Amino acid sequence: MAPDAKTVQTLVQIITQEVLNAYEDAAKPAPQGATCKVETADGITVQTCFDERGQVVDAGAERLTTSLGFVPKDPSMAQFIDHTMLKPQTTPDQIATLCEEARQYHFASVCVNPVNVRQCADLLRGSDVKVCSVIGFPLGATMTEVKVFETIKALEAGAQEIDMVINIGALKARKLDLVAKDIREIVTAVHDRGALLKVIIETALLTDEEKVIACLLAKEAGADFVKTSTGFSTHGATIEDVALMRRVVGPMIGVKAAGGIRSREDAETMVSVGATRLGASAGVKIMKGETVSGSY
Repeated sequence: MAPDAKTVQTLVQIITQEVLNAYEDAAKPAPQGATCKVETADGITVQTCFDERGQVVDAGAERLTTSLGFVPKDPSMAQFIDHTMLKPQTTPDQIATLCEEARQYHFASVCVNPVNVRQCADLLRGSDVKVCSVIGFPLGATMTEVKVFETIKALEAGAQEIDMVINIGALKARKLDLVAKDIREIVTAVHDRGALLKVIIETALLTDEEKVIACLLAKEAGADFVKTSTGFSTHGATIEDVALMRRVVGPMIGVKAAGGIRSREDAETMVSVGATRLGASAGVKIMKGETVSGSY
């Protein structure tokens, strides 16, 4: 008889820890006074080092000659939709409709630009729908200090979840300490205020190796989710990317698929390969079983 999902998960965690222990000695020395964490997945090891204040002081990645193999899907996945409206031409009336639909269908959240957060927080007060806002959106190219300020202002306005875009250029240049610091600073701001953080890695612009590194950096920095896409790049979520991200981060944090989810079939497929949250502007039509064109 095949082992149940919980047993498989436990075995994988044990094996993963053994592999990490084996590679830890080979990792580069920690900076003086720093504490380092090592994560390995898909043949890549990432080391992230923190000072006594929890700030990132160094990060690096190396490709290994082996791979961990299978990491099980979270058996408790559910179809949770972030009802999304991020277009620059969005009006207050459209935001009101978005919130009304979210209340009706009990979506996980509405995902809106920071300027719309306060309106959503007012309209959704007393409901089970959270308010999510995007930071450094859609390019991820603003300075970390600006992202932190933007995050705090969104949270003060009523956001309960934050979707931030990483420093994509720094990742591609292998300036991983900058990427990790960027994420960590937002993690601190978000968690200090009791909110949740999703890290957008923009998979359309990354190689598979870069996707793995980005996911491991986000995981070690303390993010609650990794997210595929902004919906404003060359393409959105793919089955392959969602499966890769789930395999890399394991069962302990969320994976959000976003961009191009246009039907119930799309949504169910993304969940089946590991997504635990879905970003979609077509949430109502998805729930009705209809298919629509376009994404965000």
